[in-house]
Amino acid sequence: MRLNAPTASSTLRAWCRPLALMAVAALAACGSTPPASTTAVPAAAPAQAAAPSRATPAIKVGIALGGGAAKGFAHIGVIKMLEANGFAPAVVAGTSAGSVVGALYASGMSAFELQEKAVALDEARIRDLQLSTGGLVLGQKLEDYVNEQVHHQPLERLAKPFVAVATRLEDGERTVFARGNTGQAVRASSSVPGVFQPVTIGKYHFVDGGVVSPVPVDAARQLGADVVVAVDISNKARGQTPAGMLGTLSQSIAIMGQKLGQAELARADVIVRPQVLDIGAVDFTQRASAILEGEKAALAVMPQIRERVAQLQAARDQAVRLAQHQACLDQRSRLRKWAGLAGLDGACPAP
Repeated sequence: MRLNAPTASSTLRAWCRPLALMAVAALAACGSTPPASTTAVPAAAPAQAAAPSRATPAIKVGIALGGGAAKGFAHIGVIKMLEANGFAPAVVAGTSAGSVVGALYASGMSAFELQEKAVALDEARIRDLQLSTGGLVLGQKLEDYVNEQVHHQPLERLAKPFVAVATRLEDGERTVFARGNTGQAVRASSSVPGVFQPVTIGKYHFVDGGVVSPVPVDAARQLGADVVVAVDISNKARGQTPAGMLGTLSQSIAIMGQKLGQAELARADVIVRPQVLDIGAVDFTQRASAILEGEKAALAVMPQIRERVAQLQAARDQAVRLAQHQACLDQRSRLRKWAGLAGLDGACPAP
């Protein structure tokens, strides 16, 4: 009588299984001293060498704080909401006003401590007017204030990895300060052309980082951030004539960096845009409003941040499980490899 395909397959498996068991038993007997007892160890017993246990690395959130003069108080509100929702930035990059907030935060201050500093800040502590062809503000007071707040720690010794982005005046080169005098790096990053005098460091002069990198997304990524949250508070040309010399300069810089900034912002994972465009460049009276707008804008994008972090964490977890599974397979003895071919070894379950 002719067997159909399913019956033939079943018969084949029935014949192969005893043969596989015999092969496994034969391999167990080979290469070892015959035991006193004839009782065999089941082939499906757990492997003696377990796969190494490795904790999945957590997703590292980085924040890129853009320039915007007095609008920079909004950065504090964004950081407050990130901390409150379990996404405290692990690395920080700042441009101009963002470098001021970023340096203080990276020094170890919490968002609430930043807010206390902002409320108590006296403008006279960071503004030193001096008539010069290079600018109206010297910037030494800002440097001294930042160094005082970070306890004179250099950039490389701050509690969190931090960089300040500036523009090299001689050739327009984007410069990322990661080592050295923290206050001086912040001063260089914040030196708005025509307002602040350029900062001399070594043989070069530096001005505001917003000229080349309004929101330093790439710098945050280079610090090792897996997820970059970019905070954009830059001025936008809105068809209005700016008031005064400072307004004209501010809008001119914004226009120059607008296209460049859009390209870099596209490389961020999440963009936060606090509604602070109506706050003047030197209007420190609205610092509380700016902080509140930062909080609101951060809350609005929190679902995006959660989703992005969850996606990357899931992918990372799966990669670790696959690596552990492969390590388990590689550590099996020859006996267990034969048992695995026979479908009898469950010591390395599929991830």
